Amino acid sequence: MLIIAGFIFLVLGLLTGVALVLGPIGLWTTQAGLTMYVLFTLLVGVGYLLLAVSSKLPTLPLLARITGALLILLALGAATGLVLISTAMIPVSGGTLPLWYVLVVGGLTGAALLTAHRPATAQ
Repeated sequence: MLIIAGFIFLVLGLLTGVALVLGPIGLWTTQAGLTMYVLFTLLVGVGYLLLAVSSKLPTLPLLARITGALLILLALGAATGLVLISTAMIPVSGGTLPLWYVLVVGGLTGAALLTAHRPATAQ
C-alpha cells in the first residue's frame, strides 16, 4: 500500500512541477499559486520518502537515481523556458517565478538524489 501511495504522490508532485514549468511558457492554462509551489515540494518529498521506506534496500539507489533524473529534467525544462523568455523567442505569460522555483528546487533536489547513494571511494 505504501508503494502505491508513494508512487501516486510522486507522480502528482512531478505533474505539478510540469504545470509550474509549462504555465509561464503558455503551454498550460493555469496560473501558479502558492498551492502549486507547496504541492510540488511536498508531494515529491512525501512520495519519494514513502517509496524509500517501503522499498527494499538494494532498490533504493535506483529509486533515488530515477527520481533525481526526473527532477533534473524538470529543472532543464525550466532553464530552457527562462532562456526562451529572456531572449524574447516566446512571450511570458504571468511571470517567471515558477520557472526559477522549479529550476532551483528541482535542480538541487535532483542533484542531491543523483549523488546520494554513490559507493564510497577507497582512499
